[in-house]
Amino acid sequence: MNSQSKTKTLSPSLIFLLAIAIGITVANLYYAQPLIAQISAAIGLSKSAAGLVVTLTQAGYGLGVLLLVPLADIIESRGLILAMIGLTIFGLLGLSFSTSMRPYFAAAFATGLGASSVQVMVPYASHFVPDETRGRVVGRLMSGLMLGIMLSRPIASLMTQAFSWHAVFVLSAVLMLLLAIILAWKLPRRHPHNPGLVYTQLLGSMGRLFFEYEILRRRAIYQACLFGSFCLFWSASPLLLSGPEFHFSQSGIALFALVGVSGAISAPLAGLAADRGWTRAATALAMLLSAATFLISRIFLPGSTAALAALVIAAILLDAGITANLVLGQREIFALSAELRARLNGLYIATIFVGGAVGSALGAWSFEHGGWSLTSWTGFLMPMSAFAYFLTEKRKA
Repeated sequence: MNSQSKTKTLSPSLIFLLAIAIGITVANLYYAQPLIAQISAAIGLSKSAAGLVVTLTQAGYGLGVLLLVPLADIIESRGLILAMIGLTIFGLLGLSFSTSMRPYFAAAFATGLGASSVQVMVPYASHFVPDETRGRVVGRLMSGLMLGIMLSRPIASLMTQAFSWHAVFVLSAVLMLLLAIILAWKLPRRHPHNPGLVYTQLLGSMGRLFFEYEILRRRAIYQACLFGSFCLFWSASPLLLSGPEFHFSQSGIALFALVGVSGAISAPLAGLAADRGWTRAATALAMLLSAATFLISRIFLPGSTAALAALVIAAILLDAGITANLVLGQREIFALSAELRARLNGLYIATIFVGGAVGSALGAWSFEHGGWSLTSWTGFLMPMSAFAYFLTEKRKA
């Protein structure tokens, strides 16, 4: 860790600011999900290709995690964060005023690319906190991330219902601009200490790092399985709720999505558990809790009040389990090497992203071919696969 990081710390108010920044920024990846029908119609996209409305943003984010986030290991972090936020604003303005496919797709890709700045903010904050409290700080930041993910969909649905889908992206662009001004004013600079390392060497080292650090591989695969089950649940549950069993409207589905927000409370608790040395037990609990949610969702006959209540409980517990395991994983990998954190975090998130993409695809496929029965069993197997792999992990001496 460089001398500048040693002499400066982040105050609780700055940690809170970063948590808000992470939530506001990551929400840009999910605003379009409940608006696919409206946006695809507006830009002349066929129903069969409507998924591209979301896919291009996610693709931009994935490439940003692999190609831009590692830059924080060789260039000043605050400047990188601000530059990426600027790219996000540019993309959001493009989304706001696009009326055809090509400009919308380019803007969606730029938005996702810039939004990967959230994965610069997390290791950036970890440089300014001591080892004994790092888990709690990461937990607070992940609370912001999960709140951003969970609130983005209902906010987008409700704003579109009141105004239009364009208003969602205009408002987000304004929020991101205000955020950039505040972060430029408040955040300390952080210069990495990797003398002589150039960008091509930086990228070339990432494959080696993935195979060199077993804990990175394990934590990434654990969370990829859990995040896949999360994406599966939130891809398929709106289909279940809008179907003949429940007859939910778009606003009803938006309100249901809000229930998962309470699961974010697990993030600081997981961070505290990690700081106290309880990572192994907390990991097992997070995995088993995530798997159990899919069994809970099957207890009652679909369409009944009890079934809806069970689905609500499942949503809360699933979000809690996924959030807790995310925090536990980042706490572990940030303890490996201060000067590798951006690259390690990029590899961690990129692997998780693959799991999420698989889960999203399986959610739609399984619901179409076997309804909620097949979907819930598929969701159950994903965290249980992580747990089976977890059981092969050697205990620390």
